[in-house]
Amino acid sequence: MSERIIMGMSGGVDSSVAAYELKKKGFDVECVFMKNWDDDSDECPAEKDYRDALSVCHSLDLPLHTVNFTEEYKSLVFSHFLEEEKLGRTPNPDILCNQKIKFKLFLEFALSLDANLIATGHYAKITRSNGDYSLLKGFDKHKDQSYFLYLINQWALSHTLFPIGDYEKSNIRKIASDEGLITSKKRDSTGICFIGERNFPEFLKEFISENPGKIVTETGKVVGQHDGLMFYTIGQRKGIGVGGGHGKYESPWYVAEKDMGSNELVIVQGHDHSLLYSNKLRASNLHWIKGEPPTENKPYTAKIRYRQEDQSCTINKKDKNNFIITFKNDQFAITPGQSVVFYSGEICLGGGIIEEKL
Repeated sequence: MSERIIMGMSGGVDSSVAAYELKKKGFDVECVFMKNWDDDSDECPAEKDYRDALSVCHSLDLPLHTVNFTEEYKSLVFSHFLEEEKLGRTPNPDILCNQKIKFKLFLEFALSLDANLIATGHYAKITRSNGDYSLLKGFDKHKDQSYFLYLINQWALSHTLFPIGDYEKSNIRKIASDEGLITSKKRDSTGICFIGERNFPEFLKEFISENPGKIVTETGKVVGQHDGLMFYTIGQRKGIGVGGGHGKYESPWYVAEKDMGSNELVIVQGHDHSLLYSNKLRASNLHWIKGEPPTENKPYTAKIRYRQEDQSCTINKKDKNNFIITFKNDQFAITPGQSVVFYSGEICLGGGIIEEKL
């Protein structure tokens, strides 16, 4: 095949096998390792990831280039992430990173190298019909990453391949092992995109000043003190710091609300508490992969967090920038700043930012 493909190599097993599959199919493949964070501590092992990517490329006899988007990542992704956190919201930087870095800057960089397409190790699929591109869920429903990709546009989809979208994770590891790739047993990353796994509150304190306040129950009873509302998220159970000395000992406490005006963290007891649930939310900044919103009042499904089971819902436009999403069933811990992503069967329609539960 004459198509020239630039493969985004992360140093993980998924991109390793994606590169192998592309070469096996006869594509003209070159690989690029992106560095988007300048902290090479043990908690952010960019150098280790690079060495693993280099080892895989050596095994596959593929060239590996590097590109540094550190400044762009900080200005386009991380700064937004911090501003949202300061507002008491819970943003998802991985989603913005995909839109701004991987499927824009990296894609533009690859095209400048005379590539026809880019490829990544995401668990998702792309189809084309009548000139329109659709983003589909990956075959492995436990690893499907379409939730993180809903901000991709038609231009990016038209220049992208997901070589492992039809594979299960177990098959990916077997292929890597059979081919002797160093990443075959490497643990999947679960931290922030390019930043790594960290003690999240302590990491945030490096950038945001603490702002202590009261922890209160829904009746206003003071039961503790928090370090700052940005260090907590709706639905959080662990790390609140309120034990069995308050309320029913056998029922755990959950974060239900963050009152920015009074700087109070509102907690409730028990997973089934009514303040933790709602069947309706308002979302803004809606992005539709095919450019147009879906038909209103038709049944669709949505996720309000990664790996959630699809939830039946209807989508209705409130005004130019806001949609009201009504779910068939009550949803646990609707969290401002997170994304709600919509589906019609296997097709990802797009999504938006959760503003509030209703």
